[in-house]
Amino acid sequence: MAQKAAKQLAARNTTKLNQAHLISLGNNVFFLLLRLLVYRSTYTRNTLLLWVLLSLPAWVVEFWLEKVGRPTYAENGELKKSGEDLEAKGLTDFMWDLIYWTWACTAAAAMVGDKAWWMYAVVPVYSVWVASTTVMGMRKGMAGIAGQGDGSAQATDAGGDSKRQKKLEKRGGQQVQYR
Repeated sequence: MAQKAAKQLAARNTTKLNQAHLISLGNNVFFLLLRLLVYRSTYTRNTLLLWVLLSLPAWVVEFWLEKVGRPTYAENGELKKSGEDLEAKGLTDFMWDLIYWTWACTAAAAMVGDKAWWMYAVVPVYSVWVASTTVMGMRKGMAGIAGQGDGSAQATDAGGDSKRQKKLEKRGGQQVQYR
């Protein structure tokens, strides 16, 4: 049964990698053809330099995903290793986002011009946002482990009672006793 899951993962990884390589190739050929043939007058050395520098991170990530995600087979055709799951959450998901955004920037730069590369400035902003939400989530999780609760100021006041507890006590309902 485990071999079946490994084979399914290997098939998914192969499909996803082949699809990514074809889209990347098509997108970059589209950029070069459009910039060299249609918009020849606006094509400069800086255009080529921007394209290479801003596509390089996506190419590096794509080849890294190829290295860790491509399944390997024995000489007799039996599956040796299915590769890492390319649909995993976390860092792998962020890497696919980087590749997708680079494709969008490349297509926009092909059609609009070099100013479209400014769209790539979203990547560092998105990275900071992902890192900050991860850190804040970890802080809240660690506060819960330490017995500090969820740390929300709206739910508690200086006395430590929540709004709901205060309402219940005010109505004469369930009295909360503390040790």
